Amino acid sequence: MLQFLNTLQVLLYIPLLALMGQGVLFILAGAKRDTNFFYKLLQVIAKPITVPVRLLTPRLVSDQHVPFVAFFVLLLLSFVVFVERGYLLCEQLGYTDCRG
Repeated sequence: MLQFLNTLQVLLYIPLLALMGQGVLFILAGAKRDTNFFYKLLQVIAKPITVPVRLLTPRLVSDQHVPFVAFFVLLLLSFVVFVERGYLLCEQLGYTDCRG
């Protein structure tokens, strides 16, 4: 189970870092970001996350804000995996009061 959580955490970090890179390039490149090769590459890496988030969010959320929402969804999921990994490691070390 711990190996599964480690793998899941890595799989969550990849698009999370891609979305952070997009945010940095959004600030640095400005309006020319759509012609930037690295910005497009980061969009491709984050697309498996942003497409389902677009489908789940209401139409009130603009397409420009979907990566921002996806970032926070990934951040929340990463935190949950982090906490569960900590709990499993605590149990494996033999502590009895891991949750409290």
